[in-house]
Amino acid sequence: MLRVFLVEDESIIRETLRDTVPWTQYGYSFAGEAGDGEMALPLIRQARPDVLITDVRMPFMDGLALSRLVSQEFPEMKIIIISGHDDFEYAQQAINIGVERYLLKPITKTTLLKVLDEVREKIEGERSGRSYAAQFHHEAQEYEQYARREFFERIAAGQLSVPEIYEGAVRLDLDLRAQCYTVALFAALPGQSGKTETFSEPEAKLRDALLEHFLKYPEYILLRWNLSTYAVLIKGDTARMGELIDRCTETVRRQYEAYAPGQSWYVAVGKPTPRLSTLPDCFEEASRLWAYRYIVPRQHILTADSLAGLAGTDDDTSLDHLSVEKLNPEILLDVMKGASPQDIPGFVNGYIYSVEEALSSKPFCQFLMLSVRFTATAFIEALELPRMDFLNSLNCLDMVGQNVTAAGLKGYISEILLRVIEFRDRASSGQLHTLLRQAVSYLDQHYADEALSLNQVAREVNISANYLSALFSQEMGATFTEYVTGRRMERAKELLRTTDKRSGEVAAAVGYRDPHYFSFLFKKTQGCTPRDYRAGGKRS
Repeated sequence: MLRVFLVEDESIIRETLRDTVPWTQYGYSFAGEAGDGEMALPLIRQARPDVLITDVRMPFMDGLALSRLVSQEFPEMKIIIISGHDDFEYAQQAINIGVERYLLKPITKTTLLKVLDEVREKIEGERSGRSYAAQFHHEAQEYEQYARREFFERIAAGQLSVPEIYEGAVRLDLDLRAQCYTVALFAALPGQSGKTETFSEPEAKLRDALLEHFLKYPEYILLRWNLSTYAVLIKGDTARMGELIDRCTETVRRQYEAYAPGQSWYVAVGKPTPRLSTLPDCFEEASRLWAYRYIVPRQHILTADSLAGLAGTDDDTSLDHLSVEKLNPEILLDVMKGASPQDIPGFVNGYIYSVEEALSSKPFCQFLMLSVRFTATAFIEALELPRMDFLNSLNCLDMVGQNVTAAGLKGYISEILLRVIEFRDRASSGQLHTLLRQAVSYLDQHYADEALSLNQVAREVNISANYLSALFSQEMGATFTEYVTGRRMERAKELLRTTDKRSGEVAAAVGYRDPHYFSFLFKKTQGCTPRDYRAGGKRS
């Protein structure tokens, strides 16, 4: 029910309007009254009515001055002016302020009720429009916009100037204005990339809960980083950056504990920066820190401070003080199972740094090189891939037996790990693409189902919802939601051209319960209303 506030200096008129208008019957509740603008303003600020009815000429503060202040503070409030003077100057000022109606006294009850009805319908229409716009905006973000991901990839690569960043943000409806920025990375599922993850309800709930949280706050801009990882651009006032980072990490921890207890969770956070121009450095640092989850699996929050002093700090270069845990082959196996190519530079730098105290020992370096080779070969064989094909693809094996520097070791380990990932992903791509084709086939048959969702399709083809979402945008060039909306709109256009179904019937036929939202979405995506499209279609 809408709230209405009345300002009128003539008490008889004010009381008559207050007591005789059937406010409730016309969708209103009476929120308050005042005898002049000065007394009314603080009451309006407190009551926050939807509609203000005010006289023009009043002592202390007249209706035009009051309307001007109210429209500035509450631009969505509708104002109805009643005046005993047919003065063009007053009316012109009212129009400039944005007053909804200008009524001359004496006003009849019928006239006022008609105006109240029209104003109510306008308010409800505007609210529905805002609600539909918010729903569309949420759906467009829900599973990462393809264009948004491409935009941030270019930022991370340092390919955009600051003006180009702002221009791109405007095109994508992103607000990047802030005093400070940083980047956080987290995984949206308990599992590893590089193999086909089957559908699980806990994983789907975890992912949905994480995305729902980050989409809810304007300080976070969510985007997919790679197949299994999301990035969050955190923006805000410099003084609040610590609070925003803590909320981010706490959210990941809390949601994992709720939906995936026992699974490891990690958040890597770059150092905050006050400049958009230095965002590439922030992305690079977050990516490098993210790779440390393999090196220090007990450290869940990965920042420059939390990882300080990872390598030995004494001058003893013997092997006596080297932790055996750092040489555990499981570290390398976890990387081979779950890392993306983007993870490898950061991992190798961190891995070499973690054993830096022993690199002066030639036997240790040879042991490390052989360990990486044998672990990789065993992993390739476990995937049932030809061992010799893998070994013959490497150019670094002749380094074994030679004196190597830290830089040489980095190159050797990087080449082997990147080749392993290439073989791993090639082996799984066939199965993944088969599943993607099955998912698209299912969508083409069920796109008109009102309850259709990413989780439903993922469950149907038995693949992780996160995998399906990532593969969809990567291979189809559109997100899941964009694809479904496109299929529905194409079918809607066909029905509008070839049948006499009403707009509401067309909406139901393509999966929309709310015909008004269907009309909003149709105009948003097709550039015209269903009625206009039908008229144009029949003429063509």
